[in-house]
Amino acid sequence: MCPCPTLQVRGCPPPSHGLGSGWFATPFLYDSFIHYFTPVYPDAIQAESLAPQARRRLPSHVVQPANTAIPHAPRYSIGLTPQPNAPQAKQPPRVSVVVVSRNRAALLRRCLDSLEQSGARPTLQVIVVDNGSADGSAQLETAFPAVQFVPLPKNFGLTKALNIGWRAADAAYVFFLHDDTEVEPTTVARLADVLDANPDAAAVCPLLVDAQGRPAPQLGHFPPDGNWRTAEPAGDDPFPVEYPRGAALMMRVSLIRAVRQIDERYGQFGSDADLAAQIHQASKKISLVPTARARHAGSQDYSSAERADFLLGRALFLGKYHGFGAGIQARLGSVLGPLVSFHWGVLRYTIAGQKIDGTQP
Repeated sequence: MCPCPTLQVRGCPPPSHGLGSGWFATPFLYDSFIHYFTPVYPDAIQAESLAPQARRRLPSHVVQPANTAIPHAPRYSIGLTPQPNAPQAKQPPRVSVVVVSRNRAALLRRCLDSLEQSGARPTLQVIVVDNGSADGSAQLETAFPAVQFVPLPKNFGLTKALNIGWRAADAAYVFFLHDDTEVEPTTVARLADVLDANPDAAAVCPLLVDAQGRPAPQLGHFPPDGNWRTAEPAGDDPFPVEYPRGAALMMRVSLIRAVRQIDERYGQFGSDADLAAQIHQASKKISLVPTARARHAGSQDYSSAERADFLLGRALFLGKYHGFGAGIQARLGSVLGPLVSFHWGVLRYTIAGQKIDGTQP
């Protein structure tokens, strides 16, 4: 007798209670009706490879087909089916390197080559902020696919480019580099190690050297006057400095966030002096690490716009840290100096107060 009194299932004997005669007595009609009303279960449920308790949930009158295992489905013991690995959080880089460049593709290539050869390269995030170069610098992106390029439509000056760079940084330390620098393979790691070991150090810098490996002009003094002297380390231990050149400077990003940003009233020059002054105001120190070295080409050939930008930046620094009167005096000097020396190109920019900040023509 079929276990379903009202629904006959294929494989059960024909009914004998009232259906032995009539149209159901015809085998063809009986099979067609039963085929239509037979419950159909998905193959995955009927699969032989399912656990026994899953198969027991099937009605007892449903025939379980043999050898219908799901193709390519591995068989595991109950409770041992492997689960997908949980996605792992991406580890942030240890140092974010920000290189600002403009129209110096050959120097930029050498700078990036030195970073690629760094022993700490797997833990570095390298960001290039290109200040509207027109010499093909942007084409280096294909040569350095692991470097993040940020092209700007025009020259917004060094200060704004630095702010764009550190805001894109994912690390706790940001290493500001000019495009005319080349770091040694151990430089970045040694600078980061010094910051790790010295919580009172807000920034560190390598020893700048020239092409022959001799100390290059690196240290300035307040207020900035454009003159640099070489560092004279007494040994290999880091030592504090007042105002190092911004060509190679590693800082804690938290300090920049504390002051919101690098002061964008500066254009091309003056932001490194302002950062150094901010660090000293916070009762922190800047350490020079003699065992970490970076070659710096430097430049003494400045345009009239760049010379004017330096004079205006110096006037801003004096007004900010030495009072309104000192700032006014320096601002007048930025006009009278070029006038007396007949530097008409510089005078044109200083009279207008034009800096290299993206507003220049």
